Amino acid sequence: MSQTADTQVAPGRPLLARPTTASAVGMLMAATPCSVRDAEQILAVAADLADVNVLDLAAAMAAGPGSGSLPVRLERALRQAVGAARAPRRAGAPPAGTGIQPNRERAEEVLSRLRGCQARLLATPADPGALRAMDDAAYTLCVLMGRPTAHGAVAAAEALLAETF
Repeated sequence: MSQTADTQVAPGRPLLARPTTASAVGMLMAATPCSVRDAEQILAVAADLADVNVLDLAAAMAAGPGSGSLPVRLERALRQAVGAARAPRRAGAPPAGTGIQPNRERAEEVLSRLRGCQARLLATPADPGALRAMDDAAYTLCVLMGRPTAHGAVAAAEALLAETF
């Protein structure tokens, strides 16, 4: 991917410092769900797949809701990046039902908080408080459910809550 010196984000400057990038990260966090770090990674991978820089992809995403849909190649790249982020990362993961099961009430509470954060992020994708709250809820659910990704933690929590005793 070719990036010019003006549009390349330096390692010391977080992507969230720019409003359009923060908005795109917020949209990904709300839609996927995932943490800030995972959303930034998805954005970077999608930009590489579409052969555009991260800032251009973020600008297209931020302009998308009011101006119609994303161009097909950008949408395809985003779908591929989200799919790759949702895929299991380790082949030897323990089967479901092994180990200590989390508390059902706590899982329901954290999952509800995560859903509330998703709604808040959908309403205001660039709000730093909403980004932090979503990241915190996703991290808490990952730890509680013992899963490395927010998507896997949500699936595990929903499966736990669907079980009948």
